[in-house]
Amino acid sequence: MSGLASFWRANLISLEQISYRLFLEKPGRTMNYTCLRSGSSMLGMVKAARSFSVSARALSARAKADFVKITTPNGHTYEQPTGLFINNEFLKSHKGETITVEDPSTEQKIAEVQSGAKEDVEYAVECAEKAFNSSWSTGDPRVRARSLLKLADLVEERKELIASIESMDNGKALALARGDVGIVINFLRSAAGYADKLDGRSINTGDGYVNYTIREPVGVCGQIIPWNFPLMMLSWKIAPALAAGNTVILKPASPTPLNALYFASLCKEAGIPAGVVNIIPGPGRGVGETLTTHPKIRKIAFTGSTGTGKGIAVKAAQSNLKKVTLELGGKSAHLVFNDANIEKTLPNLVNGIFLNAGQICSSGSRIYVQEGIYDKLLPAFKKYVEEKITVGSPFDENNFQGAINNKAQFETIMNYVGIAKSEGAKVLTGGEKVNDKGYFIKPTIFYDVEEDMRIVKEEVFGPVVTISKFKEIEDGVAMANDSEFGLGAGIQTENVSTALKVSKMLKAGIVWVNTYNDFDTSVPFGGYKQSGYGREMGIEAFEAYTSVKAVRIKLA
Repeated sequence: MSGLASFWRANLISLEQISYRLFLEKPGRTMNYTCLRSGSSMLGMVKAARSFSVSARALSARAKADFVKITTPNGHTYEQPTGLFINNEFLKSHKGETITVEDPSTEQKIAEVQSGAKEDVEYAVECAEKAFNSSWSTGDPRVRARSLLKLADLVEERKELIASIESMDNGKALALARGDVGIVINFLRSAAGYADKLDGRSINTGDGYVNYTIREPVGVCGQIIPWNFPLMMLSWKIAPALAAGNTVILKPASPTPLNALYFASLCKEAGIPAGVVNIIPGPGRGVGETLTTHPKIRKIAFTGSTGTGKGIAVKAAQSNLKKVTLELGGKSAHLVFNDANIEKTLPNLVNGIFLNAGQICSSGSRIYVQEGIYDKLLPAFKKYVEEKITVGSPFDENNFQGAINNKAQFETIMNYVGIAKSEGAKVLTGGEKVNDKGYFIKPTIFYDVEEDMRIVKEEVFGPVVTISKFKEIEDGVAMANDSEFGLGAGIQTENVSTALKVSKMLKAGIVWVNTYNDFDTSVPFGGYKQSGYGREMGIEAFEAYTSVKAVRIKLA
């Protein structure tokens, strides 16, 4: 009897395959030889096969999406992909829906791109899982490194075009977009260097045993990025995942899909195998939710609002307990001490809050100035902002600040300006719309604020800052830490002891001293408290895309 049972167990899968193939080989059905698990019932097998057959037939009939010719405002003409990038092809969406992409500096339509749905994500998961189970995850990591290096070279060759697409799509100043592209190139090359260095370790437990750990890729990864740094956030997520041997499905923000899709074409050109990188624009409720809850996706990485991040964490846990990285909102404090050099401090304050029109989650949107320097700094900061920060077209090289990315965010910022005024905050400068067309706002500084005002407590995500004074170091730190967020913080001082002491006291994921919003690919970035958990960049980002396996061998 045991021999018969062994025979049955050994041949169960092949019997199911035969039945499955018989079902699929009937006239009019799409051929596919995917195997079911050995524990499946015959009825369940047939139902699954029928469902998959219909899905596969629909997908095989899907048309390729168009490329459209676009000329950027500064004269670069190129072919823009408009389709969902799945399995190294640009495809029309399952439902045929599209997203209209707008230039925020002109409010004019740029293009329409395909908008994905649940069915598109499911197809991408199949392709990504197949790619993961290939030599991509198990082969020589130097192959992955070469792909990333080739990708970096392609981005560098077309860096001016890519920066122009970023400015057109996002609204940021061209000089800033060029800086973003530079960070992307550096990070891709840094990621390539990590590909063969994600090592385990040996563990000494005495005679009789050999112990060691190895790091393995987690599998198919879902990634969701915001609209404020479309290309940079994309690279921060895709590069470490690929270096570690994973495959990815990334959802760009609906207002800013153009560079993500162009980047996808470069991935194919770089020789990255089909299914390794998939990019699907679309709504959060369709694409984002499916990425978060799909049982075959093993990790989700999200950058965006704290509220959305909390929902993702819950759903990721409820589905299959995915690994999660969350880089969320912020209300970061920037401390200026009595001994700070005002001339050096002013540009750091500007970079802290007005870079990218304040649309940075780590923006130093609360400035706290020690009382001994407050009366000097306030008028100096006002003068510096009014003279140095010009607002307008992102393609005018003289402009420091471009447009707010979209109408909804523009209205949110202006609403906060109104709330601050109604609560009694005083305007030092700004608070007004610029130009009739486009989403432009003057840099805005509020002073004489109370710590319980909404403008102090809530993330505005725009070019709006509050300035308050403090007396002692401990007072300033207490005010800085009095927030539900903890993403970034800044310190301006000439005293190294103050810098070291305060850096330790601040509850933030990154502390900048005598600089601000200053990023390097080797330095990890992420938050404390409700600003999230997990890290982008640095070795921490790469390790987050791996699982640790321990091996313990008893010697004879």
